[in-house]
Amino acid sequence: MQLPQAGGCICGAVRYTIEQAPLEVYACHCTDCQRITSSAFSIGAVVSEAGFSLAGKPARSVPGGVTAGGRPKHRWTCPDCGTWLFGSPRPGTTHPGMFRAVRGGTFDDTSWLAPTAHYWTRSRQRWIVLPEGSAVFDTQPDR
Repeated sequence: MQLPQAGGCICGAVRYTIEQAPLEVYACHCTDCQRITSSAFSIGAVVSEAGFSLAGKPARSVPGGVTAGGRPKHRWTCPDCGTWLFGSPRPGTTHPGMFRAVRGGTFDDTSWLAPTAHYWTRSRQRWIVLPEGSAVFDTQPDR
């Protein structure tokens, strides 16, 4: 993968750039991700806040309950077209070690995306074959 990588919503109102390689690229097979993406899983790229820049003003979606770990579920979307862009604390909020889970399909170039970890595999669609050598978690990993 070449850096920087850029991406954004369908309509172009919200754009982002990452300047650092993702810490991880994962596929989440939970039923919430299946429902919100209308697909079998979602792909996320975990990027450091230090290497992430944002142009435009995303809207925080209404929390959809809580994660298995007890955290509120917040999704940041384009207020115009509704594209789900990333998950994280409120834009403008930073702290050491903060990261964002950028939705893989929102990158302009997705050719480099290859999940090396799979979360919530206990609820994956049975026709999904997990790649050999991937980190596989029945639920959400503790890390």
